[in-house]
Amino acid sequence: MRKFLLASITGVMFGAVVTTQVAGPLIAQEAEKKASVYEQLDLFGDIFERIRSQYVEDVESEDLIEAAINGMLTSLDPHSSYLSPDDAQAMRVQTRGEFGGLGIEVTQEEGFVKVVSPIDGTPADDAGMEAGDFITHVDGESVLGLTLDEAVDLMRGPVGSEIIITVVREDAPEPFDVSIIRDTIKLTAVRSRTVGETVVLRLTTFSDQTFPTMRDQLAEKVEELGGIDNVNGFVIDLRNNPGGLLTQAVRVSDAFLDSGEIVSTRGREPQDGDRFNAEEGDLADGKPIVVLINGGSASASEIVAGALQDHRRAIVVGTQSFGKGSVQTVMPLRGDGAMRLTTARYYTPSGRSIQALGVAPDIIVEQPPRRAEDEEDEDARSTRSEADLRGSLSNNQLSEDERRQIEEDRARAEEAAELRDDDYQLAYAIDILKGLSALGPEYAASLARQAN
Repeated sequence: MRKFLLASITGVMFGAVVTTQVAGPLIAQEAEKKASVYEQLDLFGDIFERIRSQYVEDVESEDLIEAAINGMLTSLDPHSSYLSPDDAQAMRVQTRGEFGGLGIEVTQEEGFVKVVSPIDGTPADDAGMEAGDFITHVDGESVLGLTLDEAVDLMRGPVGSEIIITVVREDAPEPFDVSIIRDTIKLTAVRSRTVGETVVLRLTTFSDQTFPTMRDQLAEKVEELGGIDNVNGFVIDLRNNPGGLLTQAVRVSDAFLDSGEIVSTRGREPQDGDRFNAEEGDLADGKPIVVLINGGSASASEIVAGALQDHRRAIVVGTQSFGKGSVQTVMPLRGDGAMRLTTARYYTPSGRSIQALGVAPDIIVEQPPRRAEDEEDEDARSTRSEADLRGSLSNNQLSEDERRQIEEDRARAEEAAELRDDDYQLAYAIDILKGLSALGPEYAASLARQAN
């Protein structure tokens, strides 16, 4: 018993010695780090006071501190920033779907402002701004060296006023100016229409109205076609959709999935991660889906496209998406300001991180430039058929019903041809759904079973 007690005491003493030997350097390192931080803060205070007392002009202390905070945040990544009380209020208004401005979503790259996407039906869209454009000057003033918020401030102004933006475009030989008239931007989160037997849902942004509006318009268009049995499929058009609320992206994805993961987020610490799963219920009732994306599809758009692609619930068509795979959390601050901080990356159900890579479409389809009218006229003149030949035999074997059916088919074909000239990518998506429909409902049903 005495030996056992001695061994126990010796073990405790040895453990204490080891702990002291290991913890000692760690504590010293931590203390050294804290001392270094305090030294840096003292340096900041010294610079702050020297600017206040010795700068050539008087400066407001609040402006200096705000600039320092914003500089600290913008040094992290293009999406972290400080929001002044006015900016924070403007952001809250924007998520509700109405705000003043040009109608472009922008980021910063190589010191210049880069257009993520123009928003449908806005002054920037009407003026011909495109995803990927670089803005170098605003009303003749260079944006090089400005923070993103400062550049955006330059573009703000009274509704109805003109702004001249200098643009560098990849396929343009030289920079050019674009004139835009500022207006109140009223975002229509969802636009819908039917093309033949296809329901097209155009999602322009992910505001708090996106999912309920999409759900209602989907039901309305299905009813117009006489029920889901008369629908051959759905096109979800996410082109030039810059994203928005993560919760809305989850709800839109869930609308077409019965089960499984939609998206996961992973932060700095394991406990900071989150996972969103689909619940039973498919608004499309298993019908085929084509998702359209391009270089202006970002953030929440990529969540939807990636989720439906990974679950094989949709065919993704178009071009590579923007590649914004990070999550920003808006944190309220004292004085009604806010901090937008990147807190996580998001991952598609298969575990893909889209950050800086984007979603690769299943079928790459470029949007060709519109042809000149004289080229179209030349094509029309070169198209001839047997019926155009002098003295050709007529067809007297058709009944009136057959003739009417041929005319209806021809009208649909002409409508499809016009759509290809107007929007080739959308026409391609609709053709895919027509092809799946031609294979029969059993084939479409088997696709739905594979997806789920």
